[in-house]
Amino acid sequence: RQPDLVPLAVQTGARIIVPTGALLGLDAVRAAAEGTIYSVHMITRKPPEGLFGAPHLLENDININNLSSAKLVFEGTARDAAEAFPANVNVAAALSLAGNGPENTTIEIWADPHVTRNTHTIKVDSDATRFEMFIEGIPSPENPATGLLTPLSVLATLRGLVATMKVGT
Repeated sequence: RQPDLVPLAVQTGARIIVPTGALLGLDAVRAAAEGTIYSVHMITRKPPEGLFGAPHLLENDININNLSSAKLVFEGTARDAAEAFPANVNVAAALSLAGNGPENTTIEIWADPHVTRNTHTIKVDSDATRFEMFIEGIPSPENPATGLLTPLSVLATLRGLVATMKVGT
């Protein structure tokens, strides 16, 4: 939690840039936030090995070894998800910042032995639109907690800072 970052950025003239990460559709979420967002909900499913060592699992003695079916390991706000799974759900932070905030974005995290990719299903309901998005990200071989798309998103964000043409918001 860094509640002082935005005021500090305003005071110093700095900008805080949050890459999209492994998400899709943040332009639509940001556009919906120009009106009234009623709800933002994300369901994340990861292979169990992608969640090993997460503070929430260790602190709550949640065993995800040898699962035979999907297990709900977290349900709460994006703010709590970011603290409980700091290496796993950067997508929750980006989604909540684009939408209706970390306290009003709800997250489910599942350890699922039947998935081989990190999946995110996002549902948004607002006064302007209602939509659902789904993405399957290939986990990084070096770090299964994150996907291969995440570093590419960072590169795209950096290139966008100096690009002549910008696509999307």
